[in-house]
Amino acid sequence: MRTRLLPLLIVLLAGVLLALGFPLAGITAAVEQQRVVVDRIDDAARFASLAQYVTARPGAGGKSPDEDERQSTLGAELKRYHELYGIRAGVFFRDGTPMAAAPADWRVPEEGEGARAFSEALAGRRSHDPHQIWPWDEDGRIPVASPVVRDGDVVAVVVTDSPTGQMRSRTLHGWLLIGAGECAAMLVAVAAAFRLTGWVLRPVRVLDAASHDIATGRMKSRVAAASGPPELRRLARSFNEMADNVEEVLEQQRAFVADASHQLRNPLSALLLRIELLALDLPEGNAEIASVRTEGKRLARVLDDLLDLALAEHAAADLQLTDIAALADERVDSWRPLAGDKGVLLSYEGQRAVTGWADPVALSSALDALVDNALKFTPAGERVTVGVVPDGECVRITVRDHGPGLTEDELARIGDRFWRSGRHQNVSGSGLGLSITRALLAAGGATLSFAPHRPHGLRVTVVVPRTAP
Repeated sequence: MRTRLLPLLIVLLAGVLLALGFPLAGITAAVEQQRVVVDRIDDAARFASLAQYVTARPGAGGKSPDEDERQSTLGAELKRYHELYGIRAGVFFRDGTPMAAAPADWRVPEEGEGARAFSEALAGRRSHDPHQIWPWDEDGRIPVASPVVRDGDVVAVVVTDSPTGQMRSRTLHGWLLIGAGECAAMLVAVAAAFRLTGWVLRPVRVLDAASHDIATGRMKSRVAAASGPPELRRLARSFNEMADNVEEVLEQQRAFVADASHQLRNPLSALLLRIELLALDLPEGNAEIASVRTEGKRLARVLDDLLDLALAEHAAADLQLTDIAALADERVDSWRPLAGDKGVLLSYEGQRAVTGWADPVALSSALDALVDNALKFTPAGERVTVGVVPDGECVRITVRDHGPGLTEDELARIGDRFWRSGRHQNVSGSGLGLSITRALLAAGGATLSFAPHRPHGLRVTVVVPRTAP
């Protein structure tokens, strides 16, 4: 969920920043150009104030000394302006004839922005909106024209043609600052998105962990509904209520199984006793009495297993740092005499010192059940092997036999309560042994799995954690 929510937030925040950044970049470029245009308009107005007193054209005869002086002053100002700033400037009569220009050979452009600015000035308007120059327009220039008015009439036009190198550099510098600000804002936005998704999903992670705990048998796990959005807090409270109800139902079920199995033992014992008394009046070796005895003993064994299952599901594990290898080796030694009586070779393989966190009593009972189950189905002359190996953060205990094994469908059902393979109905048992084993292991955080053992047989694997819970 986080991998979906986080990119969505980042894309939305990036879109907002870009939507703000592009207009800001355009405004920055426009402001820089407008600053240049205003400055050129002021310069053009100053030149226009000098040119309005020049009435004669250059080279015309009959000019007064004052006229020559004003025209020389205008030419000198334009030349000095061009040398100082590198800006072409000139004053042109209405027909485009130069009154004075710097450089001397510069004329009014016949087309483009310069011609448009000259036409506007002839109409009595100053340049106010030249074409926008961008940082990549290396050949871009800004023409600005201002009319020279005498007695209310436009008699000439002042035209300046400015290079844009410095303006484009300032614009690009401003864009770099905007880009740096956008990057910094994006980093802050990403950090905020991480915090926001963490805040939103923290209750979900807690719910997931609590659900996993309950699924693995830790029924006391609950969720603290004190953080996160209101909807998730309500979900946490609903989850706690559901867990309470499930735990109560399971407790009732366990109590019923324990009470039923316990209460049925006395009538069953009395019934078996009466069967034995009745057998005294019948001939020795009566088949019906033998069958009734067998079924009675089987029923007693089922009741014992039901009671053990209820106790296994209800009892809390006493986890300790245990030498798993030593415990497994000890259980193998205990079962070796029985294996020898059946003609089965029972052996231990693996390391001699491997520690893990487990309930020694529960793990011993589980190993006893697994070894007993393996010996039941392994024919004489074959072998059963118990092995212990460390595997990262866990310890793997394997019990491998060379019996008939199970099919894929049977492997999917093994461990279900009262389930037994149709091929093994003649083997004694209640079908609850592996269920009891799984309950004992689950209480300590261990897991139980089954797989085929090649070329034939069954491999049972118990995984015990190596780290403290």
